[in-house]
Amino acid sequence: MRLRNKPWAEEFISSHPEVIIPNPEEYKGNWKQVFGNDNPVHIEVGTGKGQFVTGMALANPDINYIGIELYTSVIVVALEKVIEAQTPPNLRLLKVNGADLAKYFAKGDVSSVYLNFSDPWPKTRHAKRRLTHGGFLNLYESILIDNGEIHFKTDNRGLFEYSLISMSEYGMLLKYVSLDLHVNMPEDNIMTEYEEKFSAKGQPIYRLESQFLSKN
Repeated sequence: MRLRNKPWAEEFISSHPEVIIPNPEEYKGNWKQVFGNDNPVHIEVGTGKGQFVTGMALANPDINYIGIELYTSVIVVALEKVIEAQTPPNLRLLKVNGADLAKYFAKGDVSSVYLNFSDPWPKTRHAKRRLTHGGFLNLYESILIDNGEIHFKTDNRGLFEYSLISMSEYGMLLKYVSLDLHVNMPEDNIMTEYEEKFSAKGQPIYRLESQFLSKN
């Protein structure tokens, strides 16, 4: 994805600390301070332009959502979307690297992780960069509640097959698997920008829900 430079973006981001939290490491282990409640926290790693996480926050007011995106020119679009939605009180954004989640979340801070249309990194030598690689699964497990879940969508069949194997080998429970989500699309499905684009072209959308199992 080619990122266009937006010279005004940094200033716009810094002017909205109520949405994009400037020092998220300060809330590690205490995200209820940010949201003012004990509701479960769900995070989207690679939130992109924010359509999914904003839609989820509006549809589920009893769940707190955090969208995580590293690139300034992308997260600023998500910020605009959040503001257009009148800044739902159960939604925040973090401009951080998804590989650094343990800096911002303690064990049990998060109930579910969403991975939507992640970079497939198709070359074998780049496998460790895939967000469903065992190294990342270990990272998610370190911040999730016991029996926490991962919800994953992609248009890339190779990445989907890899993810099924990776999660199975890690010892996760595959609770739900769809090879064509839109054939019998759930009523509560919130589409991402990529999902709308690919499904409009007739491409199948693959989706799974997996759960970490207690190792006691």
